[in-house]
Amino acid sequence: MRAGATMRNPAAGAAITIAVVGAAAILGAFFFQYQLGLAPCPLCLEQRIAYYFSIPLALIVAFTAARGVPRALLLAGLALIALAMLVNATLGVYHAGIEWKFWPGPADCSGPVTGLGRASDLMRQLQNVSVVRCDEAAWRLLGLSLAGYNVLISAALAAIAVWGALRTRRLV
Repeated sequence: MRAGATMRNPAAGAAITIAVVGAAAILGAFFFQYQLGLAPCPLCLEQRIAYYFSIPLALIVAFTAARGVPRALLLAGLALIALAMLVNATLGVYHAGIEWKFWPGPADCSGPVTGLGRASDLMRQLQNVSVVRCDEAAWRLLGLSLAGYNVLISAALAAIAVWGALRTRRLV
C-alpha cells in the first residue's frame, strides 16, 4: 500500500502495521524459545495470546478496509485490537514486576508435568523436569526483560490501533 493510500485509509495502514509488528514480536519470541533455548514461563505464554488474536484480526481489518466495509466494523476491529494490546501491556507490567520482585508471582509458575510414565521411572522423570520460573528474567537488554519489551510493543500496537480508529472515525 502506498503512503497516499494509507492516508486515505488509515484503518488499513494501522492494521497492516499491527500485523507486521505483531508478527515480528511473535517470531522474536519463537527465536528466543527455539533458537536460543529460553523456555517461556506460563506468563510468557499468556502474553502471546493477544498476538495470536490481534494479528489475524488486523489482517482481516486491513483486507476488509480495502474493500469498503462499513466504518463501524473497522472501528470495532481496531478497538478490539487496542483492548487486547492494552490488557497484554498490563500483563507484561505484572510479569516484569514479578521479575523485579515488586510483588509475588502466581504459584503455578512451574514446568509442566506430563507423561511421567511408569511408577518405576517416576524419580528419573522428576529429576528431568525443568521448572521455568516467572520471577526470573531469562534475558535482559538495557535492563529490560522480554516481558518489559512486550509492554513497550503492546502499548505501541494499542496506540497504533487507537490512531487508526480515530483517523478512520474522522473520515467523511
